[in-house]
Amino acid sequence: MQCRTFPKIPGLAISTLGFGAMRLPTVAGDPSQIDEEAARSMLHEAISSGVNYIDTAWPYHGGQSEHVVGRALQGVWREKVHLATKCPVWEVRAESDVLRLLDAQLTKLLTDRIDFYLLHALDGDRWKAMRQLGATRILERARADGRIGHIGFSFHGALDDFKAIVDAYDWEFCQIQLNYLDVGFQAGLEGLRHAASRKIGVVVMEPLRGGALARVPPAVSGIWEKSGRPWSPSEWALRWVWSLPEVVTVLSGMGTLSQLRENVASARAAVPLTAQDLERVAEAQAFYRARLAVPCTTCGYCQPCPSGVAIPGVFSAYNSATMFEARAQAAWVYDNFVVKAGGGAERCNECGDCESKCPQSFPIAANLKAAHAFLTSA
Repeated sequence: MQCRTFPKIPGLAISTLGFGAMRLPTVAGDPSQIDEEAARSMLHEAISSGVNYIDTAWPYHGGQSEHVVGRALQGVWREKVHLATKCPVWEVRAESDVLRLLDAQLTKLLTDRIDFYLLHALDGDRWKAMRQLGATRILERARADGRIGHIGFSFHGALDDFKAIVDAYDWEFCQIQLNYLDVGFQAGLEGLRHAASRKIGVVVMEPLRGGALARVPPAVSGIWEKSGRPWSPSEWALRWVWSLPEVVTVLSGMGTLSQLRENVASARAAVPLTAQDLERVAEAQAFYRARLAVPCTTCGYCQPCPSGVAIPGVFSAYNSATMFEARAQAAWVYDNFVVKAGGGAERCNECGDCESKCPQSFPIAANLKAAHAFLTSA
């Protein structure tokens, strides 16, 4: 297995493929019911194959992921890996909550130390709240007493907020979403390079965009095939991320042994993409971008909406539906993560406030109406 190091943690070899425990095998398709025997077998094979970075979090699999990972790592397995999990910042109301949650996670994971501990899913507002509570100062105490090893954060927000968070503290690492389509989404490539300029090691999540880049339409399969490379669509996506020298490890949420074995083989063989390879990637990017429903870059300049509409979230679901011919899946995401959170497009009163702020200058209100109709009739 190939390894890289975090700039501020020299000498610690991290496998370039990390095991993301957010899509473990389940029973009867119920995400809260993990097939524990299958998950344990996968984790043990991954570790035996050289994967040494295991990432989980408080909410994964309805709160069960940490329990299953902890049990799977008992004995010699725990000694072979660097274990990462995340503070559920949305549960933090007071300073005491930070260590209370950390101690609960240590218990769930059956360990006395979490090697890499992240503030989970920061954006500008969540970072402001954590900073006011002194969360990093509290985590420094936990680092000093050995309960955690290294302090970082994961991010879901606008680029400007990412840069502000990076610059606000001496982070050892961070985690961002990145793949060959989302180069300008959230932190994106610019954020990756900004973090690297501060010598912050970067962990990448969603390299396959939730699996969408593994299930490609025939036109994209044709683009990969004409390259002459014997790579699957998944391998193309992973190799693109591994070609970025700023990336330390890439998390893959693997749910089957075949996915694990394919990704391990890809990680072992990965080398930087050639100029010709990058031309094929550019063709795939152009194909998907031509299928965008709206030219939204999710920059967030339209926010906050006076009516509470989560405009970037609405358009992200809408574009995913049209790019990947995944209307039903996008509709589920829209309903569960946008509408039920109070940010649905049905709240739009066409005030026009967002349109005056949008760098793309497109008719947001009309497209919100179209997006809502499209995503609620699937």
